[in-house]
Amino acid sequence: MMRFPTPIVLAAFIFTFLIGLGGPTSQAIAGKRPPLHHVSATACGECHQAIFQQWAGSMHANSTALNDPIHGAMYGALVGDPKQEGAKHKKSGKYPICLQCHAPNAARDGKTKLDAMPAYAEGVNCVACHTISSFKGTSSPEGKPQLGAKAYDFSGSSLQGPHGAFNGSDAVVSPGSGTDEKASNPFPHTGNATLFKGGDFCLGCHDQRKNPNKVPVCATGPELRESGNTVICQSCHMPVTDGFANHAMSGGHDPAMIKRGVILDLKAEKSDGGIAAKVTLTNPLAHNFPTGAPFRNVVLKLTGLDADGKVVWKNFQKNAMKEDKKAVLMLKLVGKDGKPIAPPAATKIGGDSRLKPAEVRVLDYTIDAANVATVRAELFYNLLPPPIIKKFDAKLPPEAKTPVSVGRAEVQL
Repeated sequence: MMRFPTPIVLAAFIFTFLIGLGGPTSQAIAGKRPPLHHVSATACGECHQAIFQQWAGSMHANSTALNDPIHGAMYGALVGDPKQEGAKHKKSGKYPICLQCHAPNAARDGKTKLDAMPAYAEGVNCVACHTISSFKGTSSPEGKPQLGAKAYDFSGSSLQGPHGAFNGSDAVVSPGSGTDEKASNPFPHTGNATLFKGGDFCLGCHDQRKNPNKVPVCATGPELRESGNTVICQSCHMPVTDGFANHAMSGGHDPAMIKRGVILDLKAEKSDGGIAAKVTLTNPLAHNFPTGAPFRNVVLKLTGLDADGKVVWKNFQKNAMKEDKKAVLMLKLVGKDGKPIAPPAATKIGGDSRLKPAEVRVLDYTIDAANVATVRAELFYNLLPPPIIKKFDAKLPPEAKTPVSVGRAEVQL
């Protein structure tokens, strides 16, 4: 008996042909396909429903200045309106390099009006990754930086993926569709397992970024290479669940992922001088903790509580960065005067207290308060440091300004 496709598969098939996979309607009417990098993620989501939902909640889907409030605040200060065509970086007068990573489809066209089409506004969408055919590296043969979209070669004729090739007439089961029905895809697929299952696939954007003064403000790639660890990015950030790679691509905005990135252990005992507390921090990762954007930091809060749960001692009162520097894990960027400064203007690294890959760090404290019954250690992760929050306060949502607890340990005395 002939099996007819389910309604959703049939709808997807019709949808992809009638509107040209998210491209301009006029092109579809004329029988012309839009370029692959103009295809909206919603077209892919017609069949790949589960994957689409994962991606839609990811930072990749919200990477542009239209949707990421932190990047949006920085973009507004350094460039301007993300809905304006022809915008230039205010200092350099050049095309905004940040778009190469945050809006690669727009960058490939040299456009800056990110609401001009869905594929621009969607940031790192399906076709932004699944048209990559090879990784060229983040430095050109002449030694100049080539970041984001410029670090890759792209296919204009077929979608790329980690599995075997098939042509548009082949019927295939759609991973993550929630159905065993088979669907046809009008675009050929090319198997590219070596690239898609390797760490190089991510490094065009996540390798390193230097500011105009040649100061490395993001350097996850060098951290990975220096660690000598062969673990690839996808092992942690795209684990296989239900038979396919998870496209939520959790990272520095996911508290659950951050909690996995550090091991907190606390020992405390009474001594002649008070209470000796030993906090051990272990980084099980192949890169620094925290890594990525230089604003991110982690603060250790150590407290002594009495039998009623009242705090009678703490390692800092207001600002750990001034009162207990060893309790802060962060990359410190400074200007010529040695004072902290925003990453784009930094002239050198003033210090780096982040945990190195596989590092085990022990912090010793003496608690000299009386009546301490419990010692508590907590780790709080911040996307931004206080000065940046203060500067952009009105433009930031609460979640960008609120510390997140990513570790906790207690010892009863």
